[in-house]
Amino acid sequence: MIDGFLLGVVALAFLAVGVFFLRFWKNTRDALFLFFAASFLIEGLNRCSFLFLDKPNEGTPWIYIVRVLSYGLILAGIVHKNRGAG
Repeated sequence: MIDGFLLGVVALAFLAVGVFFLRFWKNTRDALFLFFAASFLIEGLNRCSFLFLDKPNEGTPWIYIVRVLSYGLILAGIVHKNRGAG
């Protein structure tokens, strides 16, 4: 039972950070904040999906595919920001 609670706390933290970055994007219209918001929201939804699994396993391939997508968005945002500045 404590595992589900802690997983929910982590998921809520990811979603809260995603909304936090959305607020900064809304104020500045800087695409980097949008990339970060999308990444954290995807990761938060990924953690929420753990709650619906009988036995969540960190070694499941689809979990890593979602994480690669999430972190790839951050990398794409950094590349986009640097290309736009030059």
